[in-house]
Amino acid sequence: MLSDVRSDPRNLLLDLFRQGLAAVNGRSVVHAWLRTHPPAGEFYLVALGKAADAMTAGALDAAAPALRAGLVVTRYGFLDTPMYRDPRIVSLEAGHPLPDAQSLAAGNALLLFLKDAPADAEFLFLVSGGASSTVEVPVAGVGLETLQRLNAWLLGSGLPIGDINRVRAALSRIKGGRLARYLEGRRATLLLISDVPGDVAADIGSGLLLPSAAKPLPALPPRFAGLPLQKASVAALPNVEAQIIASNAMAREGVAAAARAAGLRVHLHANLPADDAAVCGAAIAGMLLSAPRGVHVWGGETTVTLPENPGQGGRCQQLALAAAQVLAGHTGILLLAGATDGADGVTDDAGALVDDGSVARGEDGGYDAKDSLARADAGAFLEASGDLIHTGPTGSNVTDIIIAYKE
Repeated sequence: MLSDVRSDPRNLLLDLFRQGLAAVNGRSVVHAWLRTHPPAGEFYLVALGKAADAMTAGALDAAAPALRAGLVVTRYGFLDTPMYRDPRIVSLEAGHPLPDAQSLAAGNALLLFLKDAPADAEFLFLVSGGASSTVEVPVAGVGLETLQRLNAWLLGSGLPIGDINRVRAALSRIKGGRLARYLEGRRATLLLISDVPGDVAADIGSGLLLPSAAKPLPALPPRFAGLPLQKASVAALPNVEAQIIASNAMAREGVAAAARAAGLRVHLHANLPADDAAVCGAAIAGMLLSAPRGVHVWGGETTVTLPENPGQGGRCQQLALAAAQVLAGHTGILLLAGATDGADGVTDDAGALVDDGSVARGEDGGYDAKDSLARADAGAFLEASGDLIHTGPTGSNVTDIIIAYKE
């Protein structure tokens, strides 16, 4: 049941956010898909990414007796479903957003898992965002230190995620569709939770079983000159069947349906007004000042170009603080920006929920909003203002949701 909008609008937005997350929960969407598309026989499971744990639980809910063996790889702290601790499944955790030694170990474990499966094995791959970092097998001549430096630059560059993942794939033996070669003709069903704009399947997790688009790579800084970048030349294989089973659009509709059921007017917005998080937040808040009353919903993923020594926070916190500056003094408007995986940037907070008094509260705590945005330190400001939101791992990852309420 949703909170009463008149007496508790902050909890209303939190409730709507939870309804959006429920619509794309990895456990429920995998279970629903497998109930209508059951495995023909025994299968081998590979689950990779931040929703891997929940997606695996959904597969077991639907088809546990048919499972022969499984490998699950997720971000540290995201093994969150103890009910499925099954002796047939090996569960690993690795680095995110930067790959670490465990990411390389997980990559080797993945190749061994595929090699050891029998020649007639049927595979079920469950892939969500985060797989790019948590599982990796780099090309010869590229070590962990190089991968970490390159990924750190990519994540702070402001580049779109499609460009970032194409660079990652160019240095990988398994990304850009190259993992499909290790199937050696065996059949695989690939179920995807989309965390990329336009739901381009080959961009999710850097396209482990699907080839990257043959587009030019973005220019890299001179310090990365000489990297052995591969061309996107892997062809799609007929033995891989791919299906996106959860997306940002589904999460937005989950929010909208809950709001409508509570008798609220809903305004679904097709696109974010800007790519940069701070610019986007300010633009959305400006729109809200003259927008009709009710619940407004946006979705997608912004970018943050990081300064040399960034502070605390992520893109949702950056967006929310920029919006709070515009909303300062305008009563009756609240805005929530939340990462659907429950982790905004490198923080354990999902995002923030701001109102007309957020800037004043943060300034009372000794922070300056403009300075915090410039230093990518929105999280520290919003912690002082009491506006951070925390969900823990959500079992999903479909980029971000922005929900606003105007009285």
